[in-house]
This record gives sequence, C-alpha cells and structure tokens, in this order.
Amino acid sequence: MTEKEFIPKSYSNTIENGSVTWSSPSNIALVKYWGKKAHQIPENPSISFTLNNCKTVTKLSFSKKESQTDFSFEVYLDGEKKDDFKPKIKTFFERVEVYLPFLKAYHFKIETSNTFPHSSGIASSASGMSALALCLMSIEGELIETNVIPSAVEESHFIKKASFLARLGSGSACRSLEGDLVVWGKHDEIKGSSDLFGVKYPYKVHPNFKNYQDTILLVDKGEKQVSSTVGHNLMHGHPFAQERFKQADKNLSDVISILNEGDLDKFVALVENEALTLHAMMMTSMPYFILMKPNTLEIINKIWAYRKSTGSKVCFTLDAGANVHVLYPEYESGKVLEFIKNELVAYCQNGQYICDVIGLGANKL
Repeated sequence: MTEKEFIPKSYSNTIENGSVTWSSPSNIALVKYWGKKAHQIPENPSISFTLNNCKTVTKLSFSKKESQTDFSFEVYLDGEKKDDFKPKIKTFFERVEVYLPFLKAYHFKIETSNTFPHSSGIASSASGMSALALCLMSIEGELIETNVIPSAVEESHFIKKASFLARLGSGSACRSLEGDLVVWGKHDEIKGSSDLFGVKYPYKVHPNFKNYQDTILLVDKGEKQVSSTVGHNLMHGHPFAQERFKQADKNLSDVISILNEGDLDKFVALVENEALTLHAMMMTSMPYFILMKPNTLEIINKIWAYRKSTGSKVCFTLDAGANVHVLYPEYESGKVLEFIKNELVAYCQNGQYICDVIGLGANKL
C-alpha cells in the first residue's frame, strides 16, 4: 500500500456534532524500533506484545464550526485541562490533515485518561495516539457511512488506516491497535509487513506464549530524561547505527522460529539482548545518556540470579527508561510474583508495580 490510498475520495454524509470513545493499550517491544527516517518511517522493523491492562481511554466530542481556517481543539487529562499537550496534537493534526480532510471543520474536545500513572515510563504516547486515531477514524466512518454492514475489506482498511494515522502521532502507537503480537516495519519474511502501519503477527505462535505475563516495575516515575524524538534522532550518524539496524532485522527473523517452536531459552536471550542493545545505543550516542538507574541494575542482577538458581524462564525487557518489564510464561505466575514481591519490589519507587498480561488490542466503548 502507499500513503495515497489513505486519502479519502469524498464524504457522502454531513454530521453536526457527536462523540466517540475508544480504549487502546500500550505495548512493549521485544525487538526494538530505535531510529527513524522522515515521516515517522522506522529504520528497522520491530515486534511487540500488546498489553491488556495498561491503556488509555479517550472520548472525542466534536461540533461543526463556522470558520474552517485552522484546527480547534481542547485537551483534558483526568478531567484537568492540559494546554501543554496541545503542541503535540497540533503537529499530529498537521501531519494527518491530508488523510482526514474534515479536521478543520470541527471543534474537538479530547478527554483522555490512563489506567496507569502519567509519566510512569509506560508508553502513554502509544496508547494515547492510537486511541485518538481510532476516534478520528470512527468519525470518518460516519461521514462515509452508507448504512451497509462494513465488509471485511472495509474493516481491514479501517484498522490499517488507524494504525497509519497513529504512527504519525507516535511511531510505536501503530502497534497498539491489535494483538497479541504486532509487527511494524517492512521485513522480507513477514507477509504483509509495512513501514506505514503495524500488522498482526501472521504466523503460528506456540502455546508457551499464550497469556504471557508482564509485571512492570516502576523504578523511576519521573519525566523522561530524554524524549523519544531526541533519542531516535541520535541514531543519525551514530557509529553503530547500521549494524544495529541489521541486528534488529536478523533478530526478527529469529523470532519467527522462536515463536513457532516455543523455545523459551532463545526467547529470553533475544529479548534481554535487545533491551540492553537499545540502552547501549543511547550510551554510545553523542550526546550520550545512561537511562538505567542503580535499582534497574539491581533488578536485572536479581532476575539473572533467580533464573540461574531455579531454571525459571523469567526475563526482563526495558523501554528507553529505568523501569523494568518482567516477562514470564503464565504457568510460572505464582512463583514469579512471589519472587517479585519478596525480592524486587524493594527496588521500585514507593514499592509500585503493575501486573499486566498480553492483550488483544483496542476496543470501541
């Protein structure tokens, strides 16, 4: 598909006002996307687990306005007006206007809330931008509605376009619409994969990965030390960037057989290596950043020691921050949660952690 296929031909209906609500989850990458080209195109493909409990609920109310010369919107988080969110949303609207030509015709009220603490280090831009994109797609659906039950082709186009739009707000947001595994970025071995949108992982997944668990240890709930945009830009001219992009491509190839065979040892090795590589790229950029905290390293060492002493298949992954995602198969839930409570919670800020499980994507409410 090309970008032009997402530009609507015309709208047959008119709507004066209304509202729509979607919930969309966050996601955690197993093979990381780090580095992007123009127009939010990834330098390398990635694959993520979609989360279930960590999500954003967004209600989008809209009313027709007289002047159509500019965007008009207000943003609320947990009922509180958030003008500091407006620049990012204005940039998003500017990027997607050609694909959603009705944007300047309405005044929008965006009311959003997260099921996890804001700035907790969980990817709220992924869940937030995907929820907003889905709300906008629902409005477009009403503008082109022909009162016919949508076909599978139309539903597929809806999801693809919503993912495409979400990507223009936040790259990883395009992986939050479906589940339980989503691929973003063109990869020769993954059918239907695209740089323009995320796609549901199309191949066999071993029962070992069914209902996989993710307990998120909140080591540092402060604002990000470096924004994702700045972090991605540091890959331009990075001395190791090209090798990293090749590594991610190969790791995604390896993931196909790992998921098929249910090889948990290889899964653990690949996922942890990906997490540490992401941080290594940040440590070796110019300027350079160390995003882990001392307690992040304490947790990693505890996980390694526990795995060695018990034979457990628990592992960790990290986003571009200090918090630790503890991943483990469902059949180990009882023992691993006991280990987390007894040995890892002490390293969390205010003892806080979130128990999550792999989910199936966004829902219209």
